[in-house]
Amino acid sequence: MLFKLSLTGIKSRFKDYLVLFSGLVMAAAIFYMFETLATNHSFIKANSTLALAPFIFQFGSILLAIITFVYILYANSFLLSMRKRDYGLFMMLGAKSGKLGQLIFIETLAIGVLSLLMGVIVGIGLTTLVGQLLIQRLDATALHFSAFYGPALVVTVLFFLVLFIVAALMNQRVLRKTPVLALLKSTAQPAHVQVRPAKTVSQVIFGLVSLAIGYVAMHQIGTLQMLGIAIALVTIVVGTYLVFNSLFTWLLTRLKRHTAFASRGLNNFTLAQLNFRIFDYNRMLALVTLLFALALGAITTGMGFQKNIKLFTESAPYDVVLHDPTASIKQAATKIDIKKQNHYMYKVGANTVYFSRDQFDQQPVYVQKPWRKNQTTTKYQLTYGREMNQQNPLLWQQSLQELLLPRDSQKTIKLVDQATFAQTSGRTQQLTTIVARDFFAELPTIKRVTQLDQRHNKVATSYDMGSTKYDAYQMMNGLLSGFEFMGFFLGVAFLAMLASCLMFKILSGAASDRTRYRMLDKIGTRQRLLRGAIAKEIGVLFLLPGVVGVIHVLFGLQMFTTTGLLPHAYHDLWLPFLIFLVLYSLYYLLTVKLYQNIVLKK
Repeated sequence: MLFKLSLTGIKSRFKDYLVLFSGLVMAAAIFYMFETLATNHSFIKANSTLALAPFIFQFGSILLAIITFVYILYANSFLLSMRKRDYGLFMMLGAKSGKLGQLIFIETLAIGVLSLLMGVIVGIGLTTLVGQLLIQRLDATALHFSAFYGPALVVTVLFFLVLFIVAALMNQRVLRKTPVLALLKSTAQPAHVQVRPAKTVSQVIFGLVSLAIGYVAMHQIGTLQMLGIAIALVTIVVGTYLVFNSLFTWLLTRLKRHTAFASRGLNNFTLAQLNFRIFDYNRMLALVTLLFALALGAITTGMGFQKNIKLFTESAPYDVVLHDPTASIKQAATKIDIKKQNHYMYKVGANTVYFSRDQFDQQPVYVQKPWRKNQTTTKYQLTYGREMNQQNPLLWQQSLQELLLPRDSQKTIKLVDQATFAQTSGRTQQLTTIVARDFFAELPTIKRVTQLDQRHNKVATSYDMGSTKYDAYQMMNGLLSGFEFMGFFLGVAFLAMLASCLMFKILSGAASDRTRYRMLDKIGTRQRLLRGAIAKEIGVLFLLPGVVGVIHVLFGLQMFTTTGLLPHAYHDLWLPFLIFLVLYSLYYLLTVKLYQNIVLKK
């Protein structure tokens, strides 16, 4: 009987539950996808290009789990508030609080299990699509890759089941502690709160100062390190709430007193609606703003990381480095459109590698420049052998070590004259450096030549950020492409959550607004004006978090430019902002349509 009643309750509030359902499905799907890409060790081990995937996607899973936990608790509180009056009526008819607690437990768990099942199905589809795109982007193989991965499924199911059980128990506790009269009056509108100018001004000042401190802390993240993140986290959260609790309330009051604006159309009615609800909306708008900033920031930085692959790759001076190349390797290398090619001879001792200084006078080699403040990548300069004695030996020794095979790269480098080099014992080996005219145009050929050299010298795939552009490309492509995918899908998940929270709050008051809009309709107000008033009212509630969220993101990007993670973080911002704006606008249009269907006469 309780199960049947719970299904009836879900059916009666199907549209409200559908909003929650969509956000939970997206969160479960993306969580499963991250876990599959992060925990499939056989796939990662067979594809060394994906060696950084576990760190990237496990980090994404943890961040998504934290936000999902907050979202589920917040969304369930909305749904519980919508059903409080129904539960109060049940208690008036003689239902026991224990039975009602079981009823709400079943309802919450049923929604959770249904969204979890759908989320896993969607997650398998997403994993198939994203996995193939990631493999293609990272130039890896699909060995041992499977969209259905048991351990990831177990982790996803256990995590979300625990969340839903916790949410159900909390709903039970709230219901049992709420008096029957309070349940019956749960749909009553809050009384209008009088605005106190002195309190409002102090909150405006304190809120703006808190935001300013947070923005400065993000700009100085290179100096403050983890302390800067902690300061920004606290001050921006506090400042965002105070801004909504004071500044926007004050602006609404000022607009209402502006006769020319307020008397135009139904503006006075819309301002009254917003002013009447703004105190009840402040916390929710602050939460939505933070989620908005996280969502837009995740998409923007994800796309920004991917665009920097070329920047970090170009910092390496050589495209290919060959060691004692065979005839077949030399033949393969001739297919590269070579801009510059040098050959160096060296001998390997027990603990020392010998180079002839004279050959560097004829063919200068790239040596690292001293590291400078605010430098993001290693810089190199062509250096002759006679100049090396005048430089820091650590720089040219490290530069030459990067050219050697891994088994020789830890040995001491010693420069000698040609006569001494000829008398030094050991087999003379050849080192060939190649610079292509266009690395990315020649990438397939460079990859083949590099792999031939690695197999010939029995060297595993390298990720060292050394003097080879191909090694740098492999490492940065694996790291930054992973961040691109993680950022985009985290952004989509956060967007679904923030839109759900906003839709919950707006639609929860639609039933009580029906009378007001029907009265306006009866006195002859045109439907076009009524629809316009609804669009403006909901538009303000969507616009305010959007504007503040964009400001948070623009200042937050300073963290990445200051630390050098995104040297050009503000370049081509229009693309991620446009993508996010389109998705956000779709949620706005959907909310307006649902609200109009509830309050307007059909």
